[in-house]
Amino acid sequence: MAKNVLGTDLQDCSHDPLTGFYRDGCCNTGADDTGLHLVCSEMTEEFLAFSRHVGNDLSTPHPEWGFPGLKPGNRWCLCALRWKEAFEAGVAPRVVLESTHISTLEFIDLEDLQQNAVEG
Repeated sequence: MAKNVLGTDLQDCSHDPLTGFYRDGCCNTGADDTGLHLVCSEMTEEFLAFSRHVGNDLSTPHPEWGFPGLKPGNRWCLCALRWKEAFEAGVAPRVVLESTHISTLEFIDLEDLQQNAVEG
């Protein structure tokens, strides 16, 4: 089983909406996941606006892709570099550490993730 950034077994991120590169509810990754959808994040209005502004509209539903569109409070596996970009811009969404893939640590410091962790 894959590990999370805390070194324990990777937990599910969300089944409603169903997230993950493989749409398995988990921030699993593999060779075909070129975007590295590793960071289990809780969406905020600020982050969704930021993402739309930089060219990745996560709010608009795309049923043809099986994408429901995200709302504040939804959890979603974000690309590690998009989360880092949002962090540097001061609008990073909260992170679920137990559900964030250990490979994230190749791109983002654990301290930055912990600073933005969902409580409990």
